[in-house]
Amino acid sequence: MVRETRLNTDNLVYPLFVVPGKNIKEEIQSMPGSFHLSLDNLVKEIKEAKNLEIPAIMLFGLPKHKDEKGSQAYAKDGIIQQAVRAIKDALPDYMVITDVCLCQYTSHGHCGILKEGRLLNDSTLQTLAKIALSQVESGSDMVAPSAMMDGQVRIIRQTLDENGQGNIPIMAYSAKYASSFYGPFREAADSAPQFGDRKSYQMDPANIEEALREVELDLEEGADIVMVKPALAYLDVISRVKQEFNVPLAAYSVSGEYAMVKAAAAKGWVDEKRVALEVLTSIRRAGADIILTYFAKEAAEWLAR
Repeated sequence: MVRETRLNTDNLVYPLFVVPGKNIKEEIQSMPGSFHLSLDNLVKEIKEAKNLEIPAIMLFGLPKHKDEKGSQAYAKDGIIQQAVRAIKDALPDYMVITDVCLCQYTSHGHCGILKEGRLLNDSTLQTLAKIALSQVESGSDMVAPSAMMDGQVRIIRQTLDENGQGNIPIMAYSAKYASSFYGPFREAADSAPQFGDRKSYQMDPANIEEALREVELDLEEGADIVMVKPALAYLDVISRVKQEFNVPLAAYSVSGEYAMVKAAAAKGWVDEKRVALEVLTSIRRAGADIILTYFAKEAAEWLAR
């Protein structure tokens, strides 16, 4: 009766990984309970999510081919474009959010266009806009630019508006840190950099004022929802962003957070249900309205009991 913070299924977004092929459901080794899914099994998984009243999914794609420019990210027959169309054919009213980035699609594994080993921010922007428009024209309900390029929200907003898609919201990865918690995701998405790291365009884990500046810029450029990523080690950032801006706020409870709980639970060291729900509640308590979590299905089942 006196509980101050409520965690509900309505707060959850379920991230999923789609791959080419048929009848594929392969568990990701470092993320037990998460899978690489072909289109047929992806639709089945989303039907289960809908039945659990999870309001939205976030899609990540693994293309059949990669190149220097990540061209499969915006191809009409790209894996995400095919996936969105398949979902909308089966579940036309279900919310599909699509990640807008290049790391899964480039042969070098970086989030943008490279020249002589250096990432070109401005050259990347046009490509990100092409990706977002391609996804929306395939049926995506919301785009989520995650490349951390300066100006990415502005160019995506302009491109969508100019092409009659002004009603499509943008969920910006505004404060995305150069975190060590992404390891299992890079296996799941086959997106590890082939050289160097992403510290030149993702944020220093030590910084919080920079996060506030990044959020402010994204809101000025047209973001409808802002995000902090990762979540658990950045609860103070989530709290500050909510206090400073009081706008719709997402937090991504990332693969490393999920994998640690799964691994400890498998050893019998922690109670998986209680720890997972405690972590998710802490993210809500810090101020997140939306939580992207690989625990979404399990949490929805636990919360329904």
